[in-house]
Amino acid sequence: MLRHPVPTNPARPESCLTADLLYLNFSSPDPRRLAEFYTRVMGYGFTEQDSMQVGRAPGRNILFSPGKAKTLAEAGYAVADAGQLERLRDRIRAAGVAHENGPTLMFADAVRVQDPDSNRFAFGLPKDPPVVAEETLTARMQHLVMASRNPEPIVRFFTDVLGFTLSDDVLDEEGGVRTSFVRSSHEHHSFAVFLAPEDRLDHHCYETDDWNMIRDWSDHMADQHVRLVWGPGRHGPGDNLFIFVHDPDGNWVEVSAELETVNHERPAGKWPHSERTLNSWGQGFMRS
Repeated sequence: MLRHPVPTNPARPESCLTADLLYLNFSSPDPRRLAEFYTRVMGYGFTEQDSMQVGRAPGRNILFSPGKAKTLAEAGYAVADAGQLERLRDRIRAAGVAHENGPTLMFADAVRVQDPDSNRFAFGLPKDPPVVAEETLTARMQHLVMASRNPEPIVRFFTDVLGFTLSDDVLDEEGGVRTSFVRSSHEHHSFAVFLAPEDRLDHHCYETDDWNMIRDWSDHMADQHVRLVWGPGRHGPGDNLFIFVHDPDGNWVEVSAELETVNHERPAGKWPHSERTLNSWGQGFMRS
Protein backbone atom coordinates (compact mmCIF):
# COMPACT_ATOMS: atom_id res chain seq x y z
CA MET A 1 0.00 0.00 0.00
CA LEU A 2 1.24 3.49 -0.84
CA ARG A 3 2.05 5.76 2.09
CA HIS A 4 0.39 8.65 0.23
CA PRO A 5 -2.88 7.71 -1.50
CA VAL A 6 -4.46 10.34 -3.74
CA PRO A 7 -6.58 12.71 -1.59
CA THR A 8 -10.32 12.13 -1.68
CA ASN A 9 -10.77 15.76 -2.83
CA PRO A 10 -7.73 16.65 -4.92
CA ALA A 11 -9.46 19.40 -6.91
CA ARG A 12 -7.63 22.73 -7.12
CA PRO A 13 -9.52 26.03 -7.28
CA GLU A 14 -9.60 27.91 -10.59
CA SER A 15 -7.17 30.50 -9.20
CA CYS A 16 -4.50 27.79 -9.03
CA LEU A 17 -2.80 26.26 -12.04
CA THR A 18 -3.38 22.58 -12.72
CA ALA A 19 -0.57 21.24 -14.91
CA ASP A 20 1.82 18.31 -15.32
CA LEU A 21 5.40 18.36 -16.58
CA LEU A 22 5.23 17.11 -20.18
CA TYR A 23 8.72 17.65 -21.59
CA LEU A 24 12.15 19.10 -20.97
CA ASN A 25 14.61 20.57 -23.46
CA PHE A 26 18.25 20.56 -22.36
CA SER A 27 21.17 22.21 -24.13
CA SER A 28 24.19 20.00 -24.75
CA PRO A 29 27.49 20.27 -26.63
CA ASP A 30 26.78 16.75 -27.94
CA PRO A 31 23.03 16.10 -28.24
CA ARG A 32 23.53 12.76 -30.00
CA ARG A 33 25.64 11.42 -27.15
CA LEU A 34 22.90 12.35 -24.70
CA ALA A 35 20.29 10.75 -26.94
CA GLU A 36 22.26 7.49 -26.97
CA PHE A 37 22.40 7.47 -23.17
CA TYR A 38 18.69 8.23 -22.72
CA THR A 39 17.78 5.57 -25.30
CA ARG A 40 19.81 2.92 -23.54
CA VAL A 41 19.15 3.92 -19.94
CA MET A 42 15.75 5.65 -19.90
CA GLY A 43 14.00 3.84 -22.77
CA TYR A 44 13.46 6.79 -25.12
CA GLY A 45 13.18 6.58 -28.88
CA PHE A 46 14.72 9.55 -30.70
CA THR A 47 14.22 11.35 -33.98
CA GLU A 48 16.12 14.38 -35.27
CA GLN A 49 14.18 17.57 -35.97
CA ASP A 50 15.47 21.12 -36.56
CA SER A 51 18.94 20.21 -35.16
CA MET A 52 17.31 18.81 -32.01
CA GLN A 53 17.20 15.26 -30.74
CA VAL A 54 13.53 14.61 -29.87
CA GLY A 55 12.95 11.70 -27.50
CA ARG A 56 9.62 10.12 -26.67
CA ALA A 57 8.58 7.22 -24.45
CA PRO A 58 5.38 6.37 -22.58
CA GLY A 59 4.83 9.14 -20.02
CA ARG A 60 7.96 11.11 -20.85
CA ASN A 61 9.39 13.42 -23.51
CA ILE A 62 12.84 14.98 -23.71
CA LEU A 63 14.67 17.16 -26.24
CA PHE A 64 18.36 17.97 -26.62
CA SER A 65 19.46 21.16 -28.39
CA PRO A 66 23.01 22.22 -29.31
CA GLY A 67 24.47 24.49 -26.64
CA LYS A 68 26.04 24.70 -23.22
CA ALA A 69 25.94 21.61 -21.00
CA LYS A 70 23.74 21.47 -17.88
CA THR A 71 21.43 24.20 -19.21
CA LEU A 72 17.65 24.22 -19.41
CA ALA A 73 16.53 25.38 -22.85
CA GLU A 74 12.81 25.03 -22.00
CA ALA A 75 10.40 23.15 -19.76
CA GLY A 76 6.87 22.38 -20.93
CA TYR A 77 3.87 21.83 -18.65
CA ALA A 78 0.59 20.48 -20.00
CA VAL A 79 -2.41 22.37 -18.58
CA ALA A 80 -5.71 20.70 -17.84
CA ASP A 81 -7.80 22.28 -20.62
CA ALA A 82 -8.30 25.32 -22.83
CA GLY A 83 -10.03 27.21 -20.02
CA GLN A 84 -6.96 26.75 -17.81
CA LEU A 85 -4.74 28.04 -20.57
CA GLU A 86 -6.83 31.19 -21.07
CA ARG A 87 -6.96 31.88 -17.32
CA LEU A 88 -3.18 31.49 -17.19
CA ARG A 89 -2.79 33.93 -20.08
CA ASP A 90 -5.00 36.39 -18.21
CA ARG A 91 -2.81 36.09 -15.10
CA ILE A 92 0.37 36.60 -17.12
CA ARG A 93 -1.08 39.65 -18.90
CA ALA A 94 -2.34 41.13 -15.63
CA ALA A 95 1.12 40.76 -14.12
CA GLY A 96 2.67 42.57 -17.07
CA VAL A 97 4.97 39.64 -17.86
CA ALA A 98 6.35 39.37 -21.39
CA HIS A 99 5.07 36.25 -23.16
CA GLU A 100 4.58 34.53 -26.50
CA ASN A 101 1.48 32.69 -27.70
CA GLY A 102 0.96 29.96 -30.27
CA PRO A 103 1.69 26.34 -31.14
CA THR A 104 5.06 24.67 -30.46
CA LEU A 105 6.65 21.34 -31.30
CA MET A 106 4.87 19.66 -28.39
CA PHE A 107 1.83 21.92 -27.90
CA ALA A 108 -1.14 22.64 -30.16
CA ASP A 109 -1.47 25.97 -28.33
CA ALA A 110 0.72 27.43 -25.60
CA VAL A 111 1.94 30.47 -23.73
CA ARG A 112 5.71 30.84 -23.18
CA VAL A 113 7.37 32.93 -20.48
CA GLN A 114 10.72 33.38 -18.77
CA ASP A 115 11.30 33.26 -15.01
CA PRO A 116 13.47 35.89 -13.25
CA ASP A 117 16.61 33.84 -14.05
CA SER A 118 15.62 33.84 -17.76
CA ASN A 119 14.70 30.14 -17.78
CA ARG A 120 12.07 29.44 -20.44
CA PHE A 121 8.76 27.73 -19.62
CA ALA A 122 5.86 26.79 -21.88
CA PHE A 123 2.34 25.95 -20.72
CA GLY A 124 -0.05 24.48 -23.21
CA LEU A 125 -2.38 21.89 -24.68
CA PRO A 126 -0.37 18.87 -25.81
CA LYS A 127 -0.42 17.44 -29.28
CA ASP A 128 -0.75 13.68 -29.64
CA PRO A 129 2.69 12.65 -30.94
CA PRO A 130 3.32 8.97 -31.65
CA VAL A 131 5.28 7.14 -28.98
CA VAL A 132 8.33 5.87 -30.83
CA ALA A 133 9.77 3.67 -28.08
CA GLU A 134 8.53 0.37 -26.75
CA GLU A 135 7.17 0.34 -23.20
CA THR A 136 10.06 0.03 -20.78
CA LEU A 137 10.10 0.33 -17.02
CA THR A 138 7.34 2.61 -15.76
CA ALA A 139 8.43 6.20 -15.17
CA ARG A 140 6.55 9.37 -16.13
CA MET A 141 8.31 12.72 -16.22
CA GLN A 142 7.26 14.41 -12.98
CA HIS A 143 9.35 17.35 -11.76
CA LEU A 144 12.18 19.76 -12.46
CA VAL A 145 14.62 21.35 -9.98
CA MET A 146 16.73 24.44 -10.63
CA ALA A 147 19.54 26.13 -8.70
CA SER A 148 19.63 29.91 -8.31
CA ARG A 149 21.66 32.61 -6.60
CA ASN A 150 18.34 34.32 -5.85
CA PRO A 151 15.48 31.81 -5.56
CA GLU A 152 12.88 34.05 -3.89
CA PRO A 153 11.79 35.94 -7.05
CA ILE A 154 11.46 32.62 -8.89
CA VAL A 155 9.18 31.23 -6.17
CA ARG A 156 7.05 34.41 -6.26
CA PHE A 157 6.87 34.15 -10.06
CA PHE A 158 5.63 30.56 -9.89
CA THR A 159 3.11 31.18 -7.11
CA ASP A 160 1.90 34.76 -7.74
CA VAL A 161 2.02 34.84 -11.56
CA LEU A 162 1.68 31.23 -12.73
CA GLY A 163 -0.58 29.94 -9.94
CA PHE A 164 1.56 27.16 -8.46
CA THR A 165 1.12 26.43 -4.73
CA LEU A 166 3.91 26.41 -2.14
CA SER A 167 4.21 22.96 -0.52
CA ASP A 168 7.33 23.25 1.66
CA ASP A 169 10.28 25.50 2.45
CA VAL A 170 13.65 24.35 3.77
CA LEU A 171 15.05 26.92 6.22
CA ASP A 172 18.52 27.55 7.60
CA GLU A 173 19.20 28.35 11.27
CA GLU A 174 18.58 32.07 10.68
CA GLY A 175 15.22 31.38 9.03
CA GLY A 176 16.46 32.00 5.50
CA VAL A 177 14.87 29.92 2.74
CA ARG A 178 17.31 27.48 1.15
CA THR A 179 14.85 25.43 -0.94
CA SER A 180 11.21 25.84 -1.98
CA PHE A 181 8.94 23.12 -3.38
CA VAL A 182 5.86 24.16 -5.37
CA ARG A 183 3.07 22.10 -6.88
CA SER A 184 0.61 22.33 -9.75
CA SER A 185 -1.51 19.27 -8.90
CA HIS A 186 -2.23 16.99 -5.94
CA GLU A 187 1.43 15.84 -6.00
CA HIS A 188 3.79 17.46 -3.51
CA HIS A 189 5.92 19.26 -6.09
CA SER A 190 6.30 19.61 -9.82
CA PHE A 191 9.01 22.28 -9.54
CA ALA A 192 11.59 23.25 -6.94
CA VAL A 193 14.43 25.76 -6.66
CA PHE A 194 17.29 25.97 -4.17
CA LEU A 195 19.88 28.53 -3.19
CA ALA A 196 23.27 27.93 -4.81
CA PRO A 197 26.40 29.87 -5.86
CA GLU A 198 25.31 29.76 -9.52
CA ASP A 199 22.16 29.72 -11.64
CA ARG A 200 21.83 26.33 -13.32
CA LEU A 201 19.85 23.20 -13.97
CA ASP A 202 20.04 20.75 -11.05
CA HIS A 203 17.97 17.66 -11.88
CA HIS A 204 14.81 16.26 -13.35
CA CYS A 205 12.76 13.37 -12.01
CA TYR A 206 10.68 10.46 -13.23
CA GLU A 207 7.98 9.04 -10.95
CA THR A 208 7.56 5.27 -10.91
CA ASP A 209 5.12 3.10 -8.96
CA ASP A 210 6.58 1.82 -5.70
CA TRP A 211 9.58 0.39 -3.85
CA ASN A 212 9.67 -2.69 -6.07
CA MET A 213 10.06 -0.47 -9.14
CA ILE A 214 12.89 1.44 -7.45
CA ARG A 215 14.55 -1.97 -7.11
CA ASP A 216 13.86 -2.80 -10.75
CA TRP A 217 15.20 0.55 -11.95
CA SER A 218 18.33 0.04 -9.82
CA ASP A 219 18.83 -3.41 -11.35
CA HIS A 220 18.35 -1.89 -14.81
CA MET A 221 21.01 0.74 -14.08
CA ALA A 222 23.38 -2.02 -12.99
CA ASP A 223 22.68 -3.95 -16.20
CA GLN A 224 23.59 -0.81 -18.18
CA HIS A 225 26.74 -0.23 -16.06
CA VAL A 226 25.34 3.08 -14.80
CA ARG A 227 26.36 3.74 -11.19
CA LEU A 228 23.88 5.08 -8.65
CA VAL A 229 25.40 8.33 -7.39
CA TRP A 230 22.84 8.80 -4.60
CA GLY A 231 20.33 6.47 -2.97
CA PRO A 232 18.30 4.47 -2.54
CA GLY A 233 16.99 6.94 0.01
CA ARG A 234 13.91 8.85 1.14
CA HIS A 235 13.53 12.62 0.93
CA GLY A 236 11.96 14.59 3.77
CA PRO A 237 9.88 17.08 1.76
CA GLY A 238 7.70 14.93 -0.47
CA ASP A 239 8.57 11.78 1.51
CA ASN A 240 9.46 10.03 -1.76
CA LEU A 241 11.84 7.15 -2.34
CA PHE A 242 14.64 7.99 -4.78
CA ILE A 243 17.73 6.99 -6.71
CA PHE A 244 19.98 9.32 -8.74
CA VAL A 245 22.34 8.78 -11.66
CA HIS A 246 24.37 11.15 -13.85
CA ASP A 247 23.96 11.48 -17.60
CA PRO A 248 27.03 12.13 -19.82
CA ASP A 249 26.70 15.92 -19.44
CA GLY A 250 26.66 15.63 -15.64
CA ASN A 251 22.93 16.29 -15.25
CA TRP A 252 21.35 14.58 -12.25
CA VAL A 253 18.55 12.16 -13.21
CA GLU A 254 16.21 11.00 -10.45
CA VAL A 255 13.81 8.07 -10.36
CA SER A 256 11.29 8.51 -7.55
CA ALA A 257 8.35 6.62 -6.07
CA GLU A 258 5.52 7.22 -3.62
CA LEU A 259 5.67 11.01 -3.74
CA GLU A 260 3.38 12.61 -1.17
CA THR A 261 -0.08 13.60 -2.40
CA VAL A 262 -1.88 16.49 -0.75
CA ASN A 263 -5.17 18.35 -0.60
CA HIS A 264 -5.09 21.93 -1.77
CA GLU A 265 -5.84 23.17 1.76
CA ARG A 266 -2.65 21.65 3.19
CA PRO A 267 -0.54 24.46 4.74
CA ALA A 268 3.04 24.93 3.57
CA GLY A 269 5.53 23.03 5.69
CA LYS A 270 8.90 24.09 7.07
CA TRP A 271 11.95 21.84 7.20
CA PRO A 272 15.43 22.39 8.68
CA HIS A 273 18.36 22.64 6.28
CA SER A 274 20.03 19.35 7.20
CA GLU A 275 21.18 16.04 5.80
CA ARG A 276 18.18 14.29 7.32
CA THR A 277 15.80 16.59 5.45
CA LEU A 278 17.46 15.64 2.16
CA ASN A 279 17.62 11.94 3.01
CA SER A 280 16.02 10.52 6.14
CA TRP A 281 17.86 7.23 5.50
CA GLY A 282 21.40 8.52 5.38
CA GLN A 283 23.68 10.75 3.35
CA GLY A 284 22.37 14.02 1.97
CA PHE A 285 24.06 16.21 -0.63
CA MET A 286 24.05 19.74 0.85
CA ARG A 287 24.21 21.54 -2.48
CA SER A 288 23.65 25.01 -1.01
